[in-house]
Amino acid sequence: MITGPTRTPMADLAARPVAGLLRTLWLASPALPVGGFSYSEGLEAAVDAGLVTDEPSAADWLVDQLHLGLARSDLAVVAQAIPAWQAHELARIADLNAWVLSTRETQEFRLQTEQMGRSLVEWARSLGPLGGGVLEQLQAAGLQPPTYPVAMACAAAASGAALTDSLSGFAFGWAENMVQAAIKSVPLGQSAGQRMLARLIAEIPLAVEHALSLGDHQRQAFTPMLAILSARHETQYSRLFRS
Repeated sequence: MITGPTRTPMADLAARPVAGLLRTLWLASPALPVGGFSYSEGLEAAVDAGLVTDEPSAADWLVDQLHLGLARSDLAVVAQAIPAWQAHELARIADLNAWVLSTRETQEFRLQTEQMGRSLVEWARSLGPLGGGVLEQLQAAGLQPPTYPVAMACAAAASGAALTDSLSGFAFGWAENMVQAAIKSVPLGQSAGQRMLARLIAEIPLAVEHALSLGDHQRQAFTPMLAILSARHETQYSRLFRS
């Protein structure tokens, strides 16, 4: 009879950070079935308008979007929602979810966060007991509908990972999806995509630090050019990405 290794209390303690890291990698993976790969978040419209034409302009665009958009809004929401989920502060969760819904600047952005939030709930449902109670927490919150950053924060809160690691994973997942969008829409090669991803990785720690520093009255979703491009993308004649 073959048996597995015997675990000790010290081994369990040492395994917790590793388990948190693995779950963070899981949540950041493009294989997570939430549909992030199907959105360009205005990038495809920027290509159509001639604002993004090559690797340098695409990289500059995404770095700006990381710092001026994601870090100030969704990443800051995740930073505040994770401890709220861990403390079971459902009123706080509801307020953060309402903020996300009310600050989507276009119908396209609103539909994206709703669709990805619902898909994360279905992912948790499909896991059953393996989900670590994520589905039960989301259901208890009664969010109608759950937005993606708030739902993802619930999964991150259950992972046991450090807050900065969870935020870095969220930002990396966004970066990987956006680089793939650039590769397809500019278009660019895989090597260009890797160089762009390397540049974004170098910028993510600063974006995480910024997100952690923001209070309720400092969060913002104010990217006028991105909003205009997103609105144009909704009726763009030819497009690869969802609107």
